[in-house]
Amino acid sequence: MAGSQNQEENPVAINVVPMVDVIFCLCVFFMCSMKFKEMEGKFQSWLPKDKGQSQPIDAPIEEIRVAMFWDDATKTTLRQFGRTKIPPGPEGDPQLQELIKSAHADWERLGKPETPVIIDAAEMVPWKEIVNVINLAKKERVDKIEFAAGKDYDAAPKK
Repeated sequence: MAGSQNQEENPVAINVVPMVDVIFCLCVFFMCSMKFKEMEGKFQSWLPKDKGQSQPIDAPIEEIRVAMFWDDATKTTLRQFGRTKIPPGPEGDPQLQELIKSAHADWERLGKPETPVIIDAAEMVPWKEIVNVINLAKKERVDKIEFAAGKDYDAAPKK
């Protein structure tokens, strides 16, 4: 018998209960301290230290801004580059990409290639639309992309 106390049957008596307790505690410890590494779903972003509330009001605007609004009536994202309204959906992507390309080229000619593309998106805009604009900017080799820390927009701009 495995748990017998008879010396003839088992010359070396080993009590395995404390060993099982220790192994169980170690398993619980390692399961609780294990951290999973997420391979996708993270988007690295850094907040600028030289911009924000401390920036003077009369500072010249040096940016390429894409405003994005959610239209509840049509369930689409409306995009605007400056005063130019971009058609929603994939059919407006080439136009937006060309506007980003020409604006970035203009800033490069002025000697300011680090001028950022600022994405100013309303709260209800889907992430896939924001990532789409990021991809369009990356296709034009614009490395500096920032997000506007703005207000919540109640409605789309008036047509």
